[in-house]
Amino acid sequence: MKKCHVVYLVCTAAMIGTGLGAAPASSVPRTHLVHPGESIQKAVDAAKPGDTVLVTTGSYHESVKVSTPGLTLRGMGRSTVIRPSTEKAADNTCAEGGNGICVIGTKDENVKGITVSDLTVTGFTRTGVFSMATDGLTVRNVNAVKNGVWGIAQERSVHGIIRGNTARDNGDAGIFLANNIKAEEGAADTEGTEVAHNRLEGNRIGVTVRRLRNLAVADNHITGNCAGVFVVGDENKPKAGDLVVRDNHVVRNNKSCPKTDRLEALQGSGIVLTGVEKVLVADNTVEGNSGKSSMSGGIVLASSMVGTANAKNEVNGNRLSRNSPADLVNAGTGDTGKSNTFTGNTCGASKPAGLC
Repeated sequence: MKKCHVVYLVCTAAMIGTGLGAAPASSVPRTHLVHPGESIQKAVDAAKPGDTVLVTTGSYHESVKVSTPGLTLRGMGRSTVIRPSTEKAADNTCAEGGNGICVIGTKDENVKGITVSDLTVTGFTRTGVFSMATDGLTVRNVNAVKNGVWGIAQERSVHGIIRGNTARDNGDAGIFLANNIKAEEGAADTEGTEVAHNRLEGNRIGVTVRRLRNLAVADNHITGNCAGVFVVGDENKPKAGDLVVRDNHVVRNNKSCPKTDRLEALQGSGIVLTGVEKVLVADNTVEGNSGKSSMSGGIVLASSMVGTANAKNEVNGNRLSRNSPADLVNAGTGDTGKSNTFTGNTCGASKPAGLC
């Protein structure tokens, strides 16, 4: 009996090891390695949710579309470089849009949990990394350089993490966040999106936040742009705002940029709020931003393009110096322009006087 009992235990253990106790091989996350001369897109298309596509050092001439939940697309640092292809790729909407990497959900469902990290994307006519309809997208340690419009852009997305990137010398914003690029509608709730610890240099605008609510722009180094940070609203409901801009280093954004269809010529703007409400601008260092635009200065509150005033914004505890025409500017119109508060800031001059 004892011998049979031992045999029974051994057989049972074997059954468990080969049955319910072992995960199917197909469910184990895989790493798909891509070398120069190979296609990143083919590796992405072959990957399953939870897999990693690891792109080795070298140059890759293609655009890449990602829509697999939980996928990680990772390079080996700045020396993994993605550039435009010289050949037309069949059925590649990302390339047709002039973008380098596209992370795209659907009209009805956000794609969840994708990570793009540790690579350079450069030379695209529109955007280095573009995302739409995403939930929990992480863009980390990406070097987005010399793209025609935006370095890193996100539309109709929630829970985003844009952290530790460099966006330099892009045609418009280094980082651009919006509710809907093409449609006129009220501000969207990003449900806690974070733009933090990025370096933004030489762009038209360092960071643009347009028609959004509930996010943070924090601990970024922003210098050498025409404008540092733009938080943009309009007359639509709900109104843009209810977000935080804090602990950023916004210094010498004195590049000169000509006017566009949507915005006047820019130079010397540090942090600008236009037509928004309940924004907290706190504990930023804003120095040496100087220009002659109506939006020039350190921290500037200005009416939106359609005349919507700022309301109930708080500008608290910032350190400002050598900004021109003033460190603090409140150009709000009507009674709502007077509802903004300025407290505890260290600064030299303001328009109107008395805000410092």
